[in-house]
Amino acid sequence: MEQQEIIERTSNCEKAAEKLELVKNEIAKAFVGQKQLVDYALITLIAGGHLLVEGVPGLGKTLLIRALARAIGGDSKRVQFTPDLMPADITGNIMLDPATGKFVTRKGPVFTNLFIADEINRAPAKTQAALFEAMQEFQITLDGESCRLPSPFMVLATQNPFEHEGTYPLPDAQKDRFLMKIIASFPVIEEEKNMVIKVLKDSTGEELSIADVNTVLGIEEFTAIKKLAASLRTDPLIVDYAVRINTATRETAAVETGAGPRGSLALIRCARTRALLQGRDFVLPDDVKAIAAEVLSHRLTLSAESELEGISARRIIENIIVKTQAPKGITGNAED
Repeated sequence: MEQQEIIERTSNCEKAAEKLELVKNEIAKAFVGQKQLVDYALITLIAGGHLLVEGVPGLGKTLLIRALARAIGGDSKRVQFTPDLMPADITGNIMLDPATGKFVTRKGPVFTNLFIADEINRAPAKTQAALFEAMQEFQITLDGESCRLPSPFMVLATQNPFEHEGTYPLPDAQKDRFLMKIIASFPVIEEEKNMVIKVLKDSTGEELSIADVNTVLGIEEFTAIKKLAASLRTDPLIVDYAVRINTATRETAAVETGAGPRGSLALIRCARTRALLQGRDFVLPDDVKAIAAEVLSHRLTLSAESELEGISARRIIENIIVKTQAPKGITGNAED
């Protein structure tokens, strides 16, 4: 790679990081604290994936996505998943228009930029499966006709970790289609105080508003940032490192079924995007380490003994990272 091209790529990455920082600043006007959750949501969207969030109600997950959509000039829609929710309630259908006597396509709420599937595990398997095509192919088939979804497109699905009555576990095949799974924790006391002050300022607080959030990126500009993230330099040693971590999940006694090849792909996709958020045009081993647990933990099926002993998938991934030697001497100065 020519020196001038390297300088230009580095400059582009630094500018992209600055623009994404503006996006985070706008989100912070509505969604207080939990900066790591904001970063993960951005990483997932830029990497072209989907996010599974586990956490108790009331942590502002829907507010985060609404604010993110506003900041990039996109649209968001939310569907509350329930036991009687039908696939057509998500995807839409073909229906007869009584006025014209012709069949028309009614597109469902999934035709948006950021789709919020709230409490996804409360819907039966056939309804959950309605999202398969959208998540994998970025399209919906209605009466044999394929309809492309808007770009960018991301599913953010939430599930409650404590309430199990009336829930349906997500199939492994569907969990594997989520790029990342994160645990949304309670805010620290200072963040919660700031949130209370912000929400109740000149307001009764009955509705969480995103009125203060400005659009700082257009969809086209955001798409260009996605393409830039996909072009970041990734040393073959980084790829080898990610694959070794992923395959180690299949060789661990505490795991019944490890992560498949999609896990290796997800590690590199997320690591590249994390590097871009930091203004770099190359990936470091630390980028892989930082997101490995969120990328891989939901892809593992633990053995019965591990579950009885209370061993978590996250702990297993962390142990694998400790035991897996990371490549050294990667500075981003080497030519492609």
